[in-house]
Amino acid sequence: MALSSFYPVLATSEIAASRDFYTSWFGFEITFEADWYVSLRRPAPDGEPAYELALLDPTHPTIPAGFGKPVQGLILNFEVDDVDAEWERLVVAGGMRAELEIRSEDFGQRHFIVADPAGVLVDIITEIPPSPEFAAQFAEQPADAAS
Repeated sequence: MALSSFYPVLATSEIAASRDFYTSWFGFEITFEADWYVSLRRPAPDGEPAYELALLDPTHPTIPAGFGKPVQGLILNFEVDDVDAEWERLVVAGGMRAELEIRSEDFGQRHFIVADPAGVLVDIITEIPPSPEFAAQFAEQPADAAS
């Protein structure tokens, strides 16, 4: 299979509020917008592929019968260079409510979690060295994946 794109589509009845959340706070741009669907793209640095996200009304007829439910139990991971700066921007200065306070984890992350208007958790992460216990659990990466 040749994959030309991959992105999550969040089923939410909070289309406008979620659109505003991702465009205002996370730099996404609208590439398509209808009252039932919004396609978002965030340009990536250095000519890398863009990051994409879409929002869909769960009552839209394109959703198969019995599956038209708002998203639940989903966490979006946003890996950043400086999680402490994002904590300051989003929570301290921006007033966003932290669902999980900023902290460092033995498994190799410094992170905090906020929620979008539909309740999707957004985990803001900077990788840090894991403890020796967790370091042993990581699979070896091919030499070209280390860059």
